[in-house]
Amino acid sequence: MSLIDIRAVSLQYGPRQVIRQVSVNIGQGEFFVIIGPNGAGKTTLLKALSGLHPLHSGEVLIRQRPVGAYARKELARTLALVPQQINADFPFTVAETVLMGRYPHLGLLAVEGKRDLQLAEQAMEFTEVIDLAGRRLGQLSGGERQRVIIARAICQQSKILLLDEPTASLDPAHQLRIMDLMERLRLKEQITVVMVSHDLNLASAYADRLLLLKEGMVEKVGTPREVLTSAQLSQSYGCTLLVDEHPLLGTPRVNLVPEKATARVTGHREGV
Repeated sequence: MSLIDIRAVSLQYGPRQVIRQVSVNIGQGEFFVIIGPNGAGKTTLLKALSGLHPLHSGEVLIRQRPVGAYARKELARTLALVPQQINADFPFTVAETVLMGRYPHLGLLAVEGKRDLQLAEQAMEFTEVIDLAGRRLGQLSGGERQRVIIARAICQQSKILLLDEPTASLDPAHQLRIMDLMERLRLKEQITVVMVSHDLNLASAYADRLLLLKEGMVEKVGTPREVLTSAQLSQSYGCTLLVDEHPLLGTPRVNLVPEKATARVTGHREGV
């Protein structure tokens, strides 16, 4: 039985349709990555999963219940969203920010107790930001802020984690740190990770399955090996992309092909 069911979902911004009849299922504990060119509707679809974007048609089910049937706090106990943009001027310390993840579990006018503080500390230790607990978000690097927001999501104790391009604008070391963190969290806590990413090679290295969108429609759903082919990607992205095998992981590796090298692609393919 799938954890998330997206059934014939269409989404609009005003009169403009940005998602068209998308259907896909996501299983418990799966690392599921949504990819596609700019304007494909990736972030909009993620917002629909979190209940932040109204559906034009179709339905999104979480544990067989429509996402709209969940009360706000109940939905927050079920899933946590890590947005792409994090306000660096957020006037709170790291510890205060992470502790906000306990809000869905507190009653009206309740204050955080010992257990809430323990969970916040554990989340900061897991994401390796415990040494930053007293600092404000504006004093942190982009990678540090991203880990703090993930710590807040962990503190929320939701079993579904939605991430919108969590590695955008980060250097390779911080990208790997975030992705390894997601993988450890998925394996340790059996959390389902649904992530939007522009980085095809990170998606290939970590995802169980991929959803490839183009112009709001499903181009392909499947494992990295099924989705990340030269023919499929070149068609979807409108440029020449060459796919070979990662020398250590054995997963598909996507190579950009500059215009000056395009003429050599045919010869390369014939020699493989």
